[in-house]
Amino acid sequence: MPDEKDCNAADGSKGQPLGDYLANVRTAKQMSLRDVEEAAAGVVSNAYLSQLEHGRISKPSPNILHCLARVYGVAYETLMQKAGYIAAAVNNETGSKRHGRVATFAKQNLTNEEEESLLEYLAFLRSKKGRKS
Repeated sequence: MPDEKDCNAADGSKGQPLGDYLANVRTAKQMSLRDVEEAAAGVVSNAYLSQLEHGRISKPSPNILHCLARVYGVAYETLMQKAGYIAAAVNNETGSKRHGRVATFAKQNLTNEEEESLLEYLAFLRSKKGRKS
């Protein structure tokens, strides 16, 4: 597997790191690490997921990213970007980055940072809701 330093064609370091992004998405979906492990059907363990979320693993294989994209219902391309495998998609007509799947109802395209902030806020709201129960 190539080292993170070897892949300088894509910048996965802008915005939220992959591990933080995955943790926020998992929290927003109210899933435990074991829930994800079960949904991943043996592709990834909860221990590996924990290392990924804590930044001890920063460049998982594309196969693992594909599985996590399916389990979390997020764009595979987003995870590939955050892992540093590919560059962010750009709209050829406007030159702007396309927004992800978080808020497709938005009038304007969201930046990656706005999308990540929405995920963080959603995770916060859901964690608050969980405490009231």
